[in-house]
Amino acid sequence: MQHTRYEGRKFEETTIEFKPIFQGKIISLQVDTVRLPNGGTSTREIVKHPGAVAVLALTEDGRMLVVEQYRKALEKSQVEIPAGKLDSGEDPMDAARRELEEETGYQCGSIRLLHSFYTSPGFADEIVHLYLAENLTKGEVNPDEDEFLEIEAITLEEAQRYMAEWRISDAKTITAVYAWQVYQLTGRI
Repeated sequence: MQHTRYEGRKFEETTIEFKPIFQGKIISLQVDTVRLPNGGTSTREIVKHPGAVAVLALTEDGRMLVVEQYRKALEKSQVEIPAGKLDSGEDPMDAARRELEEETGYQCGSIRLLHSFYTSPGFADEIVHLYLAENLTKGEVNPDEDEFLEIEAITLEEAQRYMAEWRISDAKTITAVYAWQVYQLTGRI
């Protein structure tokens, strides 16, 4: 089935002024003054992000690979599926393969896009491309120098328990768990 992206322009806001506030290593922040559909004006604080990938990696014995790491913004450790930001000009599928191998040491024999979604469209343009990776082969873990991870292969029941305990509480991993559940029930995603 061929999908086309909806380019909705209903209620479009026109940028009158753009004011850069911050340019970081990963994100930038800007404040736009916009003309509203009714002719009025307002301001929008916008976080710009290069996009990211996330990988639902399933082992031959029916487990999902996850990594636990500390998330400073939340001031706690999180259990998440392997994920990371896109490098400039990088193909998302190549990035998904790279992140899977860097964070877990696994390579995949097959990989396919499940869906792409915006994380917080009210203030950010970050898009996450969620992939399903199967036919995994164990290799060497090679995390970024500032990444400290613990890898685990969990069952669907363990994933659901982690969600109930808030060990898994991010949108990409919760989405992956629900996709995995559908996959187990129907054989399709």
